[in-house]
Amino acid sequence: MPGIDKLPIEETLEDSPQTRSLLGVFEEDTEAISSYFSQLFKAMHRIYDAQNELSAATHLTSKLLKDYEKQRFPLGGDDEVMSSTLQQFAKVIDELSSCHAVLSTQLADAMMFPITQFQERDLREIVILKEVFQIASDDHDSAITRYSRLSKRKENEKVKNEVMEDVYTSRKKQHETIMHYFASLNMLQYKKKMALLEPLLGYMQAQISFFKLGSENLTQQWEEFLTNIGTSVQNVRREMDHDAEATEQMIQDLKAASDPLYMPDPDPNKIPVNRNLTRKTGYLNTRYKTGLVSSSWERQYFFTQGGNLMSQSRGAVAGGLVLDIDNCSVMAVDCEDRRFCFQITAFDGKKAVILQAESRKDCEEWIATINNISKRIYLSENPEEIAARVNQSALEAVTPSPSFQQRHESFRPSTQSRPKACRSGSQCSAGSESPALSSLSLDSLVAPDTPIQFDIISPVSEEHSSQAKSGAQGRTNPFGESGGSKSEESEDSILHQLYIVRFLGCMEVKATESADVISETMRQILAARAIHNIFRMTESHLLVTCECLKLIDPQTQVTRLKFPLSSVVLCASHQENKRLFGFVLKTTGGREDGRHLTVCYVFESNNDGEKICDSVGLAKQIALHSEMDRKSTQKQRELDKAKEKQQEELQKQKQIEKDLEEQSRLIAASSRPGQPAADGQFLVLSNSQSEDSDAGEEGLKKGESEA
Repeated sequence: MPGIDKLPIEETLEDSPQTRSLLGVFEEDTEAISSYFSQLFKAMHRIYDAQNELSAATHLTSKLLKDYEKQRFPLGGDDEVMSSTLQQFAKVIDELSSCHAVLSTQLADAMMFPITQFQERDLREIVILKEVFQIASDDHDSAITRYSRLSKRKENEKVKNEVMEDVYTSRKKQHETIMHYFASLNMLQYKKKMALLEPLLGYMQAQISFFKLGSENLTQQWEEFLTNIGTSVQNVRREMDHDAEATEQMIQDLKAASDPLYMPDPDPNKIPVNRNLTRKTGYLNTRYKTGLVSSSWERQYFFTQGGNLMSQSRGAVAGGLVLDIDNCSVMAVDCEDRRFCFQITAFDGKKAVILQAESRKDCEEWIATINNISKRIYLSENPEEIAARVNQSALEAVTPSPSFQQRHESFRPSTQSRPKACRSGSQCSAGSESPALSSLSLDSLVAPDTPIQFDIISPVSEEHSSQAKSGAQGRTNPFGESGGSKSEESEDSILHQLYIVRFLGCMEVKATESADVISETMRQILAARAIHNIFRMTESHLLVTCECLKLIDPQTQVTRLKFPLSSVVLCASHQENKRLFGFVLKTTGGREDGRHLTVCYVFESNNDGEKICDSVGLAKQIALHSEMDRKSTQKQRELDKAKEKQQEELQKQKQIEKDLEEQSRLIAASSRPGQPAADGQFLVLSNSQSEDSDAGEEGLKKGESEA
């Protein structure tokens, strides 16, 4: 007999969509078996019920056996041995169908009992186990949903323990049920063959014993054939018994080994976190936006495949792409009222997904796995070897110095806590500088006796330390922070570019006219790192906007450093290692004497450094055009105000002239005392009116002279 297809009982605890899909195939096979055996049972029952219908029932049985090879069983359709065996049985039954007489007792014991037992006991057991498994699966899903909704703000220890106990009970019940269900389905493949062969064998034996003339109808060849079939049935039974014992032992072992895994949040001391994974699978809750402020969570099966994060719903045939995790960033987040949440952001920052793990251990393992895949870390090496390899690749991109041992002595720290780079000039660069640097001395590029800073100091701590040292002198932060509160740049900036960078170091420089100062700074910083075994690098997100450059903590999204774009005077990448780039920052009031402080910052990026420099250049151009537009608008506004003011002055002047003209007319009318008025009366002016007229006349003359 060929091998039997089986369900993987060892994968029942994980309950993956692949296992569910395979279970669906076995269930379809069970339905096909049930349908076929139902017809076979009816056929044999007709033989048992009516002797007159024996010939027709035997003929129908023979026909069904011939049609076996036409049946499409998902797991047993290609069994050539079984098909040929049944064909031979069909031939024999068809030959004997005209002369068979049924002996009711023999047929009831040898033919009807095995198939009835298979139909009413074995197939019924499968149906009951399927219903129990479905109920246990629904209870487990409900328990997991209640556990996922546990509040971390209003945590109730009693409710938490009840929910966790519910998850433990439902998961254990589901695991035990599905293991027994799988074992019954596996055993069904054996029982199917026995239920087919045993009734036929009993039927043939009843016919032989019933007919005294059996020897005339059955030759020695058919007897040998029946003997071989009986031996084959016994072999299948022994194989089934052996497999049943092995399966039962496997179930017991899996129950004992899986008991700690039933708890949704296991003790980290018993099951430690594995941070060296490069592949991870399991169920996670993913958040979907359902409105402007509302969201919903859905439980799906997630797995990593290459550099992609895939998800698959229960019942789906295959998984779908969720996110490209190559060069992405991942961090733990606080999300609404759920625990163990983390966020994965694509390398370009345009797409992000928020997921919820089942436990803190699961959350940390997912974060570590995605970080390992994103950064392409070879886990066979220890962290020191990884860091040494990264810095060695960076050192190979710069020009080595022949007097390396002499510089090593000058790099050795004596009384200060931070290492200082050698600034000896000719000894450090003799015979190793590029043609552009050969004409310049190190003192003309880099400030002598300047320490190299390898870590990013928080602006808040820098401000406090500056205040503690200099008091009210108002010394500014060498990173470009003024210490005072500044409003954040507008969120509607034209340019927003995000890059993943690692800070290598910074140091004060002198020259800012040529990109050679950045290359020299890279060489000295990388050499100092190699000499002093400094391999740790701070990873940040560099945000380039039209107003400033920001270094953002990828974990907390807090701004570490902020450089005004106007203070960036130079930006360039390395000529050979394009992943290295740097920029020179000039700040005012950086020293106590009020002189400018010029600092060169060096970074390593996952992207091409030239692209980052192009983004900085584009941001400066946009800022320059914006400033020119602003100045042009301001100048036009001033001209418009001046024109409006001039128009107001002209209107005032015209009003004054009009008033003076009116006063002149009144004065002229009052200078003719003998002229009667319109009503025959004479107009007589008083002394005060005469004085007013004289004053108005003088004002008119003065206005005319000014005009």
